[in-house]
Amino acid sequence: MIIVTKAGATREDIDHIRERVESLGLRTHLSVGEHRTIIGCVGDEARLQSIPLLSIPGVEAVHEVLKPYKLASREFSGGETRIPLGHGEIGPDGFSVIAGPCSVEGFDMMQSTARHVSASGAAGVRGGAFKPRSSPYSFQGLGEEGLRILAAVREETGLPVVTEVMDTRQVELVAGYADVLQIGARNMQNFALLTEVGRLHRPVLLKRGMSATIKDLLLAAEYVMSQGNMQVILCERGIRTFETATRNTFDLAAIPVLKRETHLPVFADPSHAGGSRALVPPLSYAAAAAGADGLLVEVHPDPERATSDGDQSLSFSEFEALMNGLTPFVEAVGRAVATAV
Repeated sequence: MIIVTKAGATREDIDHIRERVESLGLRTHLSVGEHRTIIGCVGDEARLQSIPLLSIPGVEAVHEVLKPYKLASREFSGGETRIPLGHGEIGPDGFSVIAGPCSVEGFDMMQSTARHVSASGAAGVRGGAFKPRSSPYSFQGLGEEGLRILAAVREETGLPVVTEVMDTRQVELVAGYADVLQIGARNMQNFALLTEVGRLHRPVLLKRGMSATIKDLLLAAEYVMSQGNMQVILCERGIRTFETATRNTFDLAAIPVLKRETHLPVFADPSHAGGSRALVPPLSYAAAAAGADGLLVEVHPDPERATSDGDQSLSFSEFEALMNGLTPFVEAVGRAVATAV
């Protein structure tokens, strides 16, 4: 259930409303909009039947939220969620591109990559220190050494760091180095992990699972948000279908559907969706035109020698061309490409 306050409601009015709701054992979530405040009520809503909510000073309207994802639903927010990233933010005004290699392979390659993507206009750098691989014999990442490399690169370039956390035992470690914690597709329904990152006040980039519905994705976000962490970025990275021409099937329609259903920012990962560097630019342009708030793109100084996902990684010159090509698509939907500064 959500309570909409009147335009002139005071801070005392809002605090009084929250106290009345919380006295019945429910939790409240405050979303301050430009003109009104939304108070979301989470818990046994039947208990609210005993309160004449509309008679409380400052209350304008009361609405039921029938969707199973409460905090993630658009109704629960007074506006689009904006998430800090470095000196900028991810949100409805800018279009943020986070770029870097699939795996951190060493300091020199990571430093070179960060310098080049920053020069091309990236708002953040990505890189996997811990890598979930289908084969136990594939490269699994450098672990904490990789995290230290990412932190050193951030210190030099100023680019905020996005990296994946795979296990509840890694959360505190990764959070000590990363600006944004990524939950990969394989862990989208790892509820223990979602709960753990939800306890941190750190942005979370949540990728859609390979066989997950949009509802599944939003409920996964709800796990994070239910612990008090409202800084969730959703990421469409393609789903598994019977089609074999691409690595995954890029669900372009998911972007406008998510923008309709939730106030959370929505990213696209064209690298994993297509599985081929030739497909990254057209999928990126399509995502921008469909209303995405940003991209997660794989870039490597020498894709031919990458330890993982070389086929879908862009070279530096290809990434620069992608960023230049994005401009008209981003501007066509009333945005500007966001940078790290």
